[in-house]
Amino acid sequence: MKEQGARIEGARIEGARIEGMHNFRQLAIWKESMKLAKEIYIATAEFPDSEKYGIISQMRRCSVSIPSNIAEGSSRNSDKEFSYFLRVSLGSSFELETQLTLAGDLGFISLTHQTALNDQVVLIQKKISNFLKTLNK
Repeated sequence: MKEQGARIEGARIEGARIEGMHNFRQLAIWKESMKLAKEIYIATAEFPDSEKYGIISQMRRCSVSIPSNIAEGSSRNSDKEFSYFLRVSLGSSFELETQLTLAGDLGFISLTHQTALNDQVVLIQKKISNFLKTLNK
């Protein structure tokens, strides 16, 4: 399928949906989680090199998992399937929240920066949870 403005060849777009699928690029939860993933990459670049295969890797994978699962779920044909991927995304956000706390406790990130990132994670968690509620009605 080729994108052509607001249409995708062979499919009809309605708001954030493409014939039975959600257009993840239009979802606020995807946009905000992509922003968070970028910020996690930037923050972890300052962590000690000894954590390259430890907490840096874990935090980066978790942060990427959030928008990736939103995108993958949006391609599914049913809201039930999409809900599954949103729950996986939500789980990754809770993992990331835990790892941010640990990074702060270990002194790898300032309390101010940790709090700001945690606030973003919590906001994304709330938005995913609310979106799940609308899908499951």
